[in-house]
Amino acid sequence: MEEKLIERLESAVGRLEALYGGFRQRGLPESGGDAGALDPSIVAFDDLMAQFVGRVSSAAEKIGGPVLDVTKVVAEAFSVQKELLIKVKQIQKPEVAGRTEFLKPLNEVITKATALTEGRRPDFFNHLKTAADSLTALAWIAYTGKDCGMSMPIAHVEESWQTAEFYGNKILVEYKTKDPNHVEWAKALKELYIPHLRDYVKSHYPLGPVWNAAGSAPSKATSSAPAPPAPPPASLFCSESPQPSLSRPKEGMSAVFQEISSGKSVTAGLRKVTDNMKTKNRADRTGIVGAGEKESLVSSPSVSKTGPPKLELQMGRKWVVENQIGKKNLMIDDCDSKQTVYIFGCRDSVLQIQGKVNNITVDKCMKMGVVFTDVVAACEIVNCNGVEVQCQGSAPTISVDNTAGCQLYLSKASLETSITTAKSSEINVLVPGAEPDGDWGEHALPQQFSHVFKDGRFVTTPVSHSGG
Repeated sequence: MEEKLIERLESAVGRLEALYGGFRQRGLPESGGDAGALDPSIVAFDDLMAQFVGRVSSAAEKIGGPVLDVTKVVAEAFSVQKELLIKVKQIQKPEVAGRTEFLKPLNEVITKATALTEGRRPDFFNHLKTAADSLTALAWIAYTGKDCGMSMPIAHVEESWQTAEFYGNKILVEYKTKDPNHVEWAKALKELYIPHLRDYVKSHYPLGPVWNAAGSAPSKATSSAPAPPAPPPASLFCSESPQPSLSRPKEGMSAVFQEISSGKSVTAGLRKVTDNMKTKNRADRTGIVGAGEKESLVSSPSVSKTGPPKLELQMGRKWVVENQIGKKNLMIDDCDSKQTVYIFGCRDSVLQIQGKVNNITVDKCMKMGVVFTDVVAACEIVNCNGVEVQCQGSAPTISVDNTAGCQLYLSKASLETSITTAKSSEINVLVPGAEPDGDWGEHALPQQFSHVFKDGRFVTTPVSHSGG
């Protein structure tokens, strides 16, 4: 017993020495470093890294290539977070500009991960996106209070992982029968954040970082440095952290993160859609429906440029999200069951709708991701190209009309949803497995039919039309 206890103590001391040595190499202040390194919260974070980052790294080593590269960036990001946690215990709370500078190392490593996903679609794209999107969970350390424009730390970690999981689920589906190493990597990455990082934050920092009031003042460079570009904050297609809807005031640390762009009015009329704006021959189709289907069945929609971006509540009843381009951080979190959501002309963006609304319409959008909780009436997808929609609660009806490429993710509560498709191609539906940790099942839907999931399978009937 005594020998084992001594071994454990020596191991802990070795970890802490290595930890503190790494901090000094990065130029952190030496005064107070030992006290910070011996803090229980730092020791716990080091254990989290050793066990759970280590598990992801072990799986990545078996895969190699880009997956190993991005996993090394994940490990680096967690190392940076350790440094920041130590630094919090050494210095007084800096002002807003100083906190932006404080977060700069984390911003840089998240940017490095995001860069791996950009340009020509790389190999193992879903792995790279899952990892890059997941890193925004580490931005919980930027939380400074209820008016800072962020969710509380525990909620921020959960919300950030929901974004990454969108791509993580694709890995589980793709490699379910192909390679268990990829499945293990995806599951290990999820468990790193949920439950382990979430539980760590819950135990040690539920209200955000606690600065050292008696510590040294922030350095001149830290407190006076101009704010660098905001860190890529989180949602479905990119590593950006969800931003609250415009109804919530933004102040304090909101300066650290990108604000949702919004316009005050939309110009009247639509501009003409030219041939070069059409995406009929889109090459990045992700559906499993055969590519040999006649594309003439669907006229590929395209995004029309109608005016400045908007995200606003009109007349208290209708949320309008228009012309959002490359915005991965859109969120509506102040809604009720009498309101509708209309999404128009958005491209390469992600919107999260937290709460129950009456109806959701996605119109003329391209590469758009929508995550919603519950709808009272229906979720409608019209004239779109390459959209992905995830229902986390319930939806009586989901309709897909004149759309090329649509991926639907259903929750257990929405398995009886009636799905109607018309003049659309490549419609795939993913449903959760029977077991809590089971693999998702993917189903390709034919065209011009109504589909209802019953008793573990889809019951398909032709759509009947009334009228002359």
